[in-house]
Amino acid sequence: MKGITHRVAEERSIALHREVARRLRERPELLDRARERVKTWARDGSVAEYYVEAWQEVLSGTLEEVIEVIIGSGERSASLRQNSPFAGIIDARTRWRILRDCERRRIAS
Repeated sequence: MKGITHRVAEERSIALHREVARRLRERPELLDRARERVKTWARDGSVAEYYVEAWQEVLSGTLEEVIEVIIGSGERSASLRQNSPFAGIIDARTRWRILRDCERRRIAS
C-alpha cells in the first residue's frame, strides 16, 4: 500500500472500525476479547503504556461509549485506532472488501 496518504489511511481505519462497531452491537461479548488483548499488552509490554491505559479506560465504558471512541473523528480516536485491540474481529474477506470500497470511493471523488 505504497503512497497512502494520512487522510486515506484514516478513512480506511474509520471504515474498518465502523464494521467492528456493527459487530460489537451484534455480539457485545467481543468486548471481552479486546479487554483480554489489552491485558496481554500490559503484561508483555508489547504496546506503549499510554495506549494500554487509554484502552483500559475506554473499554471500561458502556458499549456505546466504546463505539463512540472507535468511530470518532477526533484526535484521540484517531490515535487509539493506531493500536486497536479489535484486530481479528473482522475476517480477511470483509477487511479486503472494506479496503476496496474505500479505494473505489477515493478514486470516484
